[in-house]
This record gives sequence, structure tokens and C-alpha cells, in this order.
Amino acid sequence: MQNLILASSSPRRKELLENLRLTFTISSSEVDESFDPTLSPEDVVMDLAERKAQVIFNENPNAFVIGSDTIVVLDGQVLGKPTDEREAKKMLTMLSGKRHDVYTGVSILSPNGTVRFYERTEVWFWELTDEEINFYVQSGEPLDKAGAYGIQQLGSMLVKKINGDYYAVVGLPVSKTYRELKRLGYQLS
Repeated sequence: MQNLILASSSPRRKELLENLRLTFTISSSEVDESFDPTLSPEDVVMDLAERKAQVIFNENPNAFVIGSDTIVVLDGQVLGKPTDEREAKKMLTMLSGKRHDVYTGVSILSPNGTVRFYERTEVWFWELTDEEINFYVQSGEPLDKAGAYGIQQLGSMLVKKINGDYYAVVGLPVSKTYRELKRLGYQLS
């Protein structure tokens, strides 16, 4: 039986992969998530995804290892995870009434080779009031999410529309990941 490992502690990525009814384990490691600011957003997310996967693959060279990373980009500025409520409010205020891009990179390492790819999804926010921003921040939801929001839960009230892969905004482009696993020779059960 082939071993599939998700190199992430994200409950959202776990849930998305479970939707494919694949048998997998989770093994995440601490990696340096700093990046060269001269890199393109797509290179940033693919490099970070590969760093996460590589650590786990080094320990499990016969496994198929999936690493993933997501960033939010507004007017060329990368918005990572906020460090506190103040920073979350600042990010949400910046995103209010505007379009931004969400980039999710994936790296799959396997005995049969490696594949890296990314998805870019355009997201438009409603014009948000201070009351809405404060309500959302007080929920605690924004603190562990790139750009200070999660589209799949309470943060859905912020989003006016998207153009692209919804699941990539959540944290894992499921359909493309499935197809790339298959292409690498993973036997889907």
C-alpha cells in the first residue's frame, strides 16, 4: 500500500483531503517561512510548499508527500497571518471594498518524481464597516489565516465574489492535487 502524507497541521487542508476519501497521515514540521521579497507570489507559495514537503519526504522517501502554502496579495503586498487582533483589523481594513489575489502553492514529492504548481484566485471583499471588522476579529477566526480571513466559515460574510478555485482559497486546490497525485502514479483507492 502506498503511503500518503499531508505535510500540514491545517485542519482545513486535512478536511479538504478527506473529501477525496484518500487514506493519509499528517506530519508537519516547523520550517522557516521567510521568503525573498523579490520572488513572484507564485514562486513564494511553491517554494514554501516544497520546504514543508521536503522535510517530511526526507524522513519518508517512499511516501507521497503533499506540502501546501497560501498567501494573500493586495496591490503587490503579501499579507501573511496576523500576529494579533490589531494587525488583523489593519489587514481587513486594507482589504475592504477591494479585489485581492489568493495564491496557494502545492508541492508533491514522491519516489516517482516531484510536481509543483499553484492556483491564483481573485477575491473581492464587500465594503466593510468597523463594526463588521470588529465582530469578525473578536470571533478569533482571523488569527491563524493568511490575510486575516477564512472564506469557508464566518469570513464568508466578507466576500462579495471570487474568480477561480474556491478550494485554493480555503488552502488546497483539491481537484488539481488529485490529478497530480494520479499523474505521479499514486494509486487512488
